Amino acid sequence: MINSVRNTVLNIINKDNNGFITPEEFNSFAKQAQLELFQQYFYDFQKAKISDMKGLESSGYSDITKQLDQTIDFFSKNEDLVYNSLTGQFDLPANFFLLNVLYYNGKEVTHVDQGKLYYLLNSNLTAPTETYPTYVMQGNQVAVYPDTITDNINIYYVRYPADPKWTYTVVNGSPLFNQSANDYQDFELAISDFPKLVVKICEYAGVNIREMDVVQAARAEEAYTDQMQQ
Repeated sequence: MINSVRNTVLNIINKDNNGFITPEEFNSFAKQAQLELFQQYFYDFQKAKISDMKGLESSGYSDITKQLDQTIDFFSKNEDLVYNSLTGQFDLPANFFLLNVLYYNGKEVTHVDQGKLYYLLNSNLTAPTETYPTYVMQGNQVAVYPDTITDNINIYYVRYPADPKWTYTVVNGSPLFNQSANDYQDFELAISDFPKLVVKICEYAGVNIREMDVVQAARAEEAYTDQMQQ
């Protein structure tokens, strides 16, 4: 999808005589656009869930919730955490975005806020044990209590999408798309987000355009490509 997005963006920019964006600029804009749309998934998901709770299923929010849930599920994964002996905590993955569930020996662990932790640790009745542990988030780490737990921690979490990268080789002084490059990375968003990606990248490049105009530009680019291949 990334090559089609770039071609459409360039087609729009060139049509309006707004100059040219380099591959490096495009990749930077593409990363920002994907991240913004990715984060929008969660805002829309929470909004749709609230509408479901208010009994607005008939308005289509229930279907939206299911669609967004499926989209978000694509970015969800399980991973064993590594204990950091220097901090006494568990390091989160580099691509960590949101924690769904934390497990110890296969059993779900209760999360507590930092403000409640002090009272739990200093209570004979509620102090966490290895049978009933608890955890708090600490930046890019997780602190699990009791601190005698140093392994067998697994999380089910939502990861960030991989940074998109349009890779190329230079042919006759111009960049030519090279999908076989080792660092090539396509967008990880749904194909239905194609128009939104183009709109946002154009905005970053200083060009304002509507999604309907993107569809027309994409069709024009597709027709041109088909003509060149004949």
